[in-house]
Amino acid sequence: MKTNILVFFLLCFSLNTFAQEEIAVERYTAHNKGKFFISWGGNRDSYSQSDVNFRGKDYNFTVNNMVAHDKPKGYHIDYINPANMTIPQTNFRMGYFFSDHYSVSIGWDHMKYVMSQNQIANVTGSINLPADQAGHIYNGEYNNTPVDMSQGGAIEGGYEKGVTNPNGPAFLMYEHTDGLNYINTEVSRHDDISKWLGLPNTDKFQINLTEGLGAGVLYPKTNATVLGKERHDDFHVSGYGVSAKAGINFTFFKYFYLQGELKTGYINMQDIRTTVSNDDKASQHFTFVQRIIAVGGIFRI
Repeated sequence: MKTNILVFFLLCFSLNTFAQEEIAVERYTAHNKGKFFISWGGNRDSYSQSDVNFRGKDYNFTVNNMVAHDKPKGYHIDYINPANMTIPQTNFRMGYFFSDHYSVSIGWDHMKYVMSQNQIANVTGSINLPADQAGHIYNGEYNNTPVDMSQGGAIEGGYEKGVTNPNGPAFLMYEHTDGLNYINTEVSRHDDISKWLGLPNTDKFQINLTEGLGAGVLYPKTNATVLGKERHDDFHVSGYGVSAKAGINFTFFKYFYLQGELKTGYINMQDIRTTVSNDDKASQHFTFVQRIIAVGGIFRI
């Protein structure tokens, strides 16, 4: 009888010790629910061709299949200089894990979109400006008419506000470089694949896969010079976007991570401000592909 009681207590003690050891070795990285995260990074962007319509009181024309590109700054101190962090192409995101595998976040994708001046594009529509406007030299009817986008001294980036084009009025200079701001909300899934790779301690190093869907508004500062008119040059809510992404996350020492993402999406902007006149607008829609590298932190409050 005494032997049975002794065995019983030893068994209970062993189970209790085992349970405590199991609790003690549970990793911080084993669960995400309740954690917050924040990240900052840079991007490179590619855009589909786009039909861009320009319209105003005395003109309405469309540049067909406009070609555009991004405007990278490369490796530069501005990415970490608080005074200049919004100058390069950047990404900011902060979010919350509402379960171990799912998070919701808000973010700002600061892309840049520049019409390539070195292109000949077909233009359709009409221009009938008054004779006292310098751009009247482009008056006429256009029917898939090839137009050199560099004519009239047009240059990428345009001329500084207040600087007169020495070559007369340019036909068109057009970009969203301050920028093509996609302010969005994302819902994402996260999966730890460390065990597949045989990583023994995820609190030291962990690898996760992530996928997500997003939607938001476009808030660009469009720099456009249309037919020599003075540009608007201010921020304006211009449309909406939707996106999908996939990425890989490397987490170091529980709290810090490096993340690479490939994001693709659709942008539709039907109310783009182009000049100081409220009558002048532009509209376009296109798809984009964004390559992102970001650093961040994950933590509990």
